[in-house]
Amino acid sequence: MARIIVLGGNFGGLTSALELRRKLGHQHEVIMISKSPNFLFVPSLIWIPLGKRKLKDITVPLKPVTAKARVQFICAEIIEVLAEEKLVRCREKDFKYDYLIIATGPEWIFDQIPGLSLDSNVSFIVNPETARETRKRWLKFIKDPGPVVIGATQGSQCTGPAYEFLFNLEKRCRDLGIRKKVKITFITPEPFLGHLGLGGITGSNFLLKKLLSMFRINYITNAEIEEVSNENIVLKQGQSIPYKFSMLMPMFKGAQVVEDSTGLGTEDAFISVNNAYQHKKYPSIFGVGIAADLPRKFKTPVPIGIPRTGYLADESAKTAAENIVRLLSGNNKLEEKPMEKIPELCIMDAGDKEMLSIADSLLKPRRFSLVLPNPVCDISKIMFEKYYLWKVKHGYSRLP
Repeated sequence: MARIIVLGGNFGGLTSALELRRKLGHQHEVIMISKSPNFLFVPSLIWIPLGKRKLKDITVPLKPVTAKARVQFICAEIIEVLAEEKLVRCREKDFKYDYLIIATGPEWIFDQIPGLSLDSNVSFIVNPETARETRKRWLKFIKDPGPVVIGATQGSQCTGPAYEFLFNLEKRCRDLGIRKKVKITFITPEPFLGHLGLGGITGSNFLLKKLLSMFRINYITNAEIEEVSNENIVLKQGQSIPYKFSMLMPMFKGAQVVEDSTGLGTEDAFISVNNAYQHKKYPSIFGVGIAADLPRKFKTPVPIGIPRTGYLADESAKTAAENIVRLLSGNNKLEEKPMEKIPELCIMDAGDKEMLSIADSLLKPRRFSLVLPNPVCDISKIMFEKYYLWKVKHGYSRLP
């Protein structure tokens, strides 16, 4: 009997564990270790500060899901991976493994810019704690509104959520009758609107320009932030933009446990993997989702990162699980699915509108890409959220 350990319990981690159990039956041991007791539907964090969702609406306790699937769940902080010894070290106990899947997600860099930190006046929406804090600041802001700055820092891999939060905030200001008192500026490291860290999707630039113009939102592309104060965001181009409320999407690196594990990750703490998501040095280790290194970068005037969506995490997790199943059965011909070639499927909520982007490949060259606007309502992301949380609660990893 082999022991397979999965580190992480969100998109990549939970999918990996459920797929392993589904495909292996019960002849092997599957353990999932996560420091969080809950699955979090991260794409809906944009709605928490504005009151459209509460955290309980977008979280699912992991223990009932894993118990039903007969996956052993351990809620613990992971300290280190000793790859040479095939050992996972947690704060209270060590675990030996035969195969390991690392799906540990991001480590957010809040202090990459002078003046920017968790204690600054700039808000974030990257985890439950920052979303709750941003909610408090928003409730204070609407009592005494003023200028708003929304955007992403240089190097950020998450410009998409910045756009979503921007449009939702603008809509909420209209609903509350304070829009005339709120001057909104959007700042982005993208060379053009709709680049999104993907080189753009056909129609994205045109539609986003139209939306920002329609909603009277000022924008600055190629924005590189020099410093942040309590009242202004200063760009290296020379502009000083005042704000009373601001939300920026920061950049991230790999998880702290990867950084603290000798020889495991890259300089940025991502797992260097081949197209089968197998570690290039340690064949018993696989890295999926955000944990997997995606070394390709765009040459842009201001650095911008490539987004890592839940769909990419799911697809890479399923590939890694399939390959461990093959290795356990003596089949060394592994399935390959390069992350940059996985199709792009994304729903961007735009307040009371939405955009669906489809591409046959995450990065160029592509054969097909298109943005489909829905100018009438914003129902698709809500429906997808409900579907995905239903899927998680029932442990249906085989569904798309």
